[in-house]
Parts: sequence; structure tokens; C-alpha cells
Amino acid sequence: MKKTLLLLLFLSASAVVFSQNDPTPKVEKPPIDLYKIISASRDTTYIDTTLSIQKEYKFNYLRKDNFELLPFANVGQTYNSLAYTFDKHNLLPLFAAQSHHFNYLDIEDMSYFHVPTPLTEIYFKTAFEQGQQLDAFFTINTSEQFNFSIAYKGVRSLGSYQNIMTSTGNFRFSSNYHTKSKRYKIRAHVAAQDVKNEENGGLTPNSIALFTNDDPEFSDRGRLDVNFEDAENKLEGLRFYGDHEYELISKKDSLNYSVVTIGNSLSYEDKFYRYQQTTPYSGFGDSYLFSDLNKKVKLEDFRANAYARFDNSIIGSLTGFVGYTDFNYGYDSVLILDEGRITNRLKGNQIMAGAAYKKQYHGFELSGKGAINVAGDFDGNYLTAAASFALDADNKAEGSITVHSVAPNFNFLLYQSDYVNYNWQNSFENVKTQELKFDLKSKKLLDATVSYLGIDDYAYFAIKPNDSTPTPHQYGDRVDYLKIKVEKELRYNKFALMNTVLFQQVVGGEEVFNVPQLVARSSLYYQDHLFKRALFLQTGINVKYFSKYNMNAYDPVLAEFYVQNTQELGGFPLVDIFLNAKIRQTRIYFKFEHVNSLFTTKSEYFSAPGYPYRDAVIRFGLVWDFFL
Repeated sequence: MKKTLLLLLFLSASAVVFSQNDPTPKVEKPPIDLYKIISASRDTTYIDTTLSIQKEYKFNYLRKDNFELLPFANVGQTYNSLAYTFDKHNLLPLFAAQSHHFNYLDIEDMSYFHVPTPLTEIYFKTAFEQGQQLDAFFTINTSEQFNFSIAYKGVRSLGSYQNIMTSTGNFRFSSNYHTKSKRYKIRAHVAAQDVKNEENGGLTPNSIALFTNDDPEFSDRGRLDVNFEDAENKLEGLRFYGDHEYELISKKDSLNYSVVTIGNSLSYEDKFYRYQQTTPYSGFGDSYLFSDLNKKVKLEDFRANAYARFDNSIIGSLTGFVGYTDFNYGYDSVLILDEGRITNRLKGNQIMAGAAYKKQYHGFELSGKGAINVAGDFDGNYLTAAASFALDADNKAEGSITVHSVAPNFNFLLYQSDYVNYNWQNSFENVKTQELKFDLKSKKLLDATVSYLGIDDYAYFAIKPNDSTPTPHQYGDRVDYLKIKVEKELRYNKFALMNTVLFQQVVGGEEVFNVPQLVARSSLYYQDHLFKRALFLQTGINVKYFSKYNMNAYDPVLAEFYVQNTQELGGFPLVDIFLNAKIRQTRIYFKFEHVNSLFTTKSEYFSAPGYPYRDAVIRFGLVWDFFL
């Protein structure tokens, strides 16, 4: 009901705008670079209506390239990670159910807009069996100074297997305003998001054998037995955010500038994760209830930050900031066990402080940022420093170093469930990471990224010997992780070959940090303008491959992945045939996914142990940008 009301609100607002009659004569559409997208860090790009191979990679549920991810069978389900990027510099633990956060938009994922005319974008793509996915977006500047946007992304898909229906929604509203002098700026957003998944625990051992042997009696995947058909989990969040700033001192001329800016931000976010099941499943061990299992964990998070920034043409940009966080994570009940008491809440507050610096000079750019918890319940800090050099517009190199220390996520520290095995309270050490990274971007040569990451006190989920369900662990030794990624496109006339290769090596900690050694993707395609340039056509084939490895397993109670070292999966290609077209501002996509599965004698493709990857399927959709 809530999703329906939000969608009706969006459609009503759009209808009001579209129904207005403009008596003025038609004029030329403003240049596309005036339709600006402003990121949370105030970097500015503009709407891109072109059709490219990168757009092909991003035409999916997440709306971004998922090269390092392996999706589950149904759209809206989780993803297994083929590689890892430790780019979150949080000072407090993250929430539970991280496997359901791939499509969850955080503060840094939100965008703000500035457009000369109203802009609407519609994304549509077919799902699996019954259902569709839609992302509808509208933004308008009511004046040069004020903009607002409203958007809703919804997915509902039944799926091909029993009890894996998904239903997700992301409602976003953002606005920004600046005075005519641009000395005062304010922006805000509201995000209401939910991810609901029916869970089946994967295929039974007998069904796995029928699947892998490609038994024709079970080509209808709904006939395969699953471990249970009565469970679901749900992640839901509501966030209010606002920030504003004022140029206290503003001295600018054609050669020099010296500006002092003060500002602050406020945010409040309420999240919960719930697991429900009608009848206990024996594979998860004993339960406290004989029916209607239902356990919910909640996090209330309030944050306030204040900062001052000094921008100078000679010195650069220097920022100092302080922050306050009040958090309340936990459950409604205390659990009393023979071996001790498991509390119901982790609540408290935190005060942090930090600084940031940036300077550009003749192609060189130096930047750094750091913060530390100075008071409160958790220790935490991070420091990152980077130096880059742009030889010209086509060649840029950057080196960086990052040091980060933060407590493990909340569900490592405290968790309760109606299943006996899923109850714990731990006092873990901070997870400490150190990363060296080098990036090269060259249109003539290639794009390359090399990173070396060291992790101390790595926190992970795994099943202890003689146990049947995962529990949190902390690795006593060091994990060392090398990651090398290379990307290059080769062109000949109207043909192109896009190659992406990722090599990974875990030097220490192989038993707790599992990744495939090789992930590769090649796209061979043809593109050209047709019908007097009225249509731009792009068609070709994508081939993705990753080597066999001990793929992490998925646990539906926690909505987390856990380490397993008994089953190697992978080593199979994913071949897609695509045909895309662009007509004016509309991009149309057709894809025959995993076509090679039609020609295999054994179906050995899995997204996680017990969870098959997608079968061959034809899907289509579009992205339509239109300007008023």
C-alpha cells in the first residue's frame, strides 16, 4: 500500500507539470551540459543520453557495472562478491543484513540536480516470471535558485524457483537552493527504502543432483524441491538529511580568491531488519518457538556535523570538522541463557573530529582526509592521502594510501533470533585495514588499478566444526590481499572489443578470505548509425568468466554471506547476446542472457552453494530521457 501511494504521488506531481500549457513559442533545447547532477561531495557531472558499452554494463537492477558481483537467480535478490573494495570510511559499526544493502542508497549515494527545463527519466526492464522493474525520476528547477527531484525505483519478481519472490522499493526526494549571490546553499533529501525477499534456503541435495545432471523433467525450475517455502526477510529504512553552508568571507577576483565557509549537516535514519518463518527449519538447529518465528532488530541513528572550510588560490582547500552521533541498536527483549545473559541493546553516543585538505596545481592534485573518535563507546579512525598527476585530458595517474580502524558490524557484536544457534554477544577488536593503491587512466594505453590491502583482526561469519549454522569469528593472523584490474578497448572501424581482466591473490588468510584468482569479461560488438542517423545500433556478445574457488555461502536468517572451504564453484562462462538501439533520447535494450546454458550437458552454474545461477532468458527494457 505504501509503495502504491508513493508511486501515485510521483505520477500526480508529474501530471501537474505536464498538464501546464506553455503559451510561449517553442525554443531550442538547452545544451545537455546544463542538466547538472551534483553528488553528495559536490562534484558535478551532467545527464548523459549517449549509448555506449558502459551503458550496456549498467543496464541492470543496481544501475551500475556489476563486473565484480554475481547475481542470484531472481532480480532483487542479493549478490555474491567476486572481489572486494574497502572504500567505506565509517567510524561506527554498520547495520545487520549487509547482503541486502547492495541496492540501499546511503547519504553519499544521493544526488542533487540543477536543470534549465523539467527532466524525466524512465528506466524499465523485464524481471523473471511475473513482475517488472521500474525506476522513474523527475526533476525541475522552479527558479534558477531552487530545484527539487522525486523518484521511485520498484521491483517485484516472482522468480523461477519456489519461494524466491522479491519486492523492493526506493523512494527518493531531494532539493537544493542557493541565494542569488551563491554565498548560502542548502540541500536536503528523504529516502524511504525496503528490500523484501522470500527465502527458501536453497535447493535440497536431491534437487541439486537433478539440476546439475540437467534432468529434462525439471527444466521447469519450480518443480525442484527447496529446503523450506515459508520464510522471508525484510530490510527497511527511512532517512531524513539536510546540510547547509554560508560563505562567511568571500573575496574573489580574476586571479585570486580567499573564501571562508561554515556549515553543518543533520541526519536521522531509522532502519530495521526482520526474519520471519512459519515453521522452524531443522537445518538451523533448535528453536525457542514451534511456529511463527519473527525476530526484528532495529537501528536508530542521529548525526550532527559542523565544519569550517578555508579555500585559497595559493594554499588550497582546508577543512576542519566535528561530529556527534547518537545510536540505538538492538531488540525488544533480553535473552537469559544458562551460560550468561545476552543484552537487548547497544546504545550510546560518539564524538568525532577530523580534517581534510585538497590542492591543485598545474596538473598535480594533493588530497587527504582523516577523522578519529575522540569520545564515546567505540574507538575508530581513518586517514587517507592521495597524489595525482594529469599529463593531459587523456592521461592521469594517482597513488593513495588509506589506514582505517573500526569495530565490526553490529550483528557481529550482538544478535538475537528465535533459533537457538543464532544468539550471541561479543567483544571483538577493531578491524584494521591498510591499503596502498595505484590508478592509471590512459585512453591511448589502458586503465589499470593495483591495490594491496592488509587486514588485521578480520571479522567474518563461518560454521564451526560440528556446528550447522554460521557464527561470527575474528581472524587472529593477518589477511593480505592483492588486486590488479586492467581495462582496455580496441577499435577497428565500426567494431570494438572491450576487455576487463581482474587478477587477485590472497597471500595470507586464504582460509577466511575467499576470492577467485581470475575474473574476466570481453565484449565484441558492432555499432553504427542507421536510417540517416535517426537510429544508433549496437549489437554484440558479452563473455564473463571467473575461476573456480571456495565460493562464500549464503545464510537467509542473517542475510549475510559466510566462509566455507568444502565446495569449489565457478569456472563457468556467462555468455550474453545483446542488441541495443538509441532513438533520439531513448535507449532500447534486448539481451539473451546466459545463452550458453542451452548447450551444456551439465548445469554446474551456481551463485552460492545450493543457489543456482540464472538459466537462459530473453529480457528487454529501455531508458527514456525526455525534456520539457
